[in-house]
Amino acid sequence: MSALDELRQTVARLRAPDGCPWDREQTHQTLTRCLIDECSELLDAIDREDLPHMREELGDVLVQVVFHAQLAAERGDFTLDDVAREINEKLIRRHPHVFGDGHLDTSAQVLVQWDAIKKQEKAAAGKRDTSVFKRLPPRLPALMFAEAVWKQIAKQQLPAGGAVDRRRVRRLETGLTPESLGRRLFELAAAARAQGLDPEGALRRETARVMAAVGQRAAARETKD
Repeated sequence: MSALDELRQTVARLRAPDGCPWDREQTHQTLTRCLIDECSELLDAIDREDLPHMREELGDVLVQVVFHAQLAAERGDFTLDDVAREINEKLIRRHPHVFGDGHLDTSAQVLVQWDAIKKQEKAAAGKRDTSVFKRLPPRLPALMFAEAVWKQIAKQQLPAGGAVDRRRVRRLETGLTPESLGRRLFELAAAARAQGLDPEGALRRETARVMAAVGQRAAARETKD
């Protein structure tokens, strides 16, 4: 029996009628905070290049995956094997340059191909995404969310004029280094605290405003075209 099968049996035993009261009470929703916490601890171990701790935290993240799959299996929704099979098939399907006859030389080419295959899969499944922005996990930290939104604006060349002052952005880029960026962000956090402001919420609201404005401009451009 593989170690993964043993882990799956352990989680199933914890969830059994005579198992652990705490584990039996959990749902997909109650475990979301646990997953966020465990992922954060894993990222910390990676940042510190602490390999023994990283191995431990990978296990903590893995048990969250197994636990969610066990909850789903109990309801007849899907199993851990279904999860593994689906992601394995996706990896093979989206890497034809490795598992097929194709050939790519750069990471940029891989990303373009990945997006193209993804769009083909959605079209084949009858899923037509009419939104301008690709859906992002709403639980992303505000700064990561804002960065991802700007990446989409730049990648798709969306009409951000009027929603974002590009000249101001370019001025801010001048002489920017990891150290100066960190210093500016920390100073903004400190200033926000001094004024009793919530920087996380403020950035989320501004990002939402930009997305709405850019979305409206993009829709108007399509109608005009």
